[in-house]
Amino acid sequence: MSTHLERCPWCGTDELYCSYHDHEWGAPLSDDQRLFEFLALESAQAGLSWITILRKRDNYRKAFKRFDPIAVSRFGEKQVEKLLTDKGIVRNRAKIEACINNAHRFLELQSSHGSFARYLWDFVDGKPLQNRHKTMKTIPATTPLSDTLSKDLKKRGFKFLGSTTVYAFMQATGMVNDHLLSCYRHEDCAELARKFTV
Repeated sequence: MSTHLERCPWCGTDELYCSYHDHEWGAPLSDDQRLFEFLALESAQAGLSWITILRKRDNYRKAFKRFDPIAVSRFGEKQVEKLLTDKGIVRNRAKIEACINNAHRFLELQSSHGSFARYLWDFVDGKPLQNRHKTMKTIPATTPLSDTLSKDLKKRGFKFLGSTTVYAFMQATGMVNDHLLSCYRHEDCAELARKFTV
């Protein structure tokens, strides 16, 4: 991990956080399985810090079949009870059941739109939004767009995806580039956005 690069201050000096910042956050995603992973992790994060979830990510991948939405959609009460004893994940029944529910809803959107990515990226006309924030203070927790997407997901039966969680999801998956202008990844993600297609 490089230490001399100027990064967004939120990742601090934690190696795992910096690696996530450097290689994932803000890079536009169109792979459905990875999008489902971020949906699941962001909904699990609600009320907790993101670094807590990152540190449990490998455990989540194991517990939730590498976030294969078909496999997760088949989880029943037996799997829920097993997951509630798994110390490697957030043992919250409502969040676990929401993830299983969301897998069903995710598959429905795949079926109706051809892919979840197509559904998702239609909200920004297929192109990542490029913000130009100079300080963390100007980065919002929600936007009118995250409100709209959250409402649409809820209308379709998704759970634990309020506007704040949805905006964090949008940032993570590159729907918006919220790297600060001073951060070396801002231009990297802008370049990825120029080449991005769904």
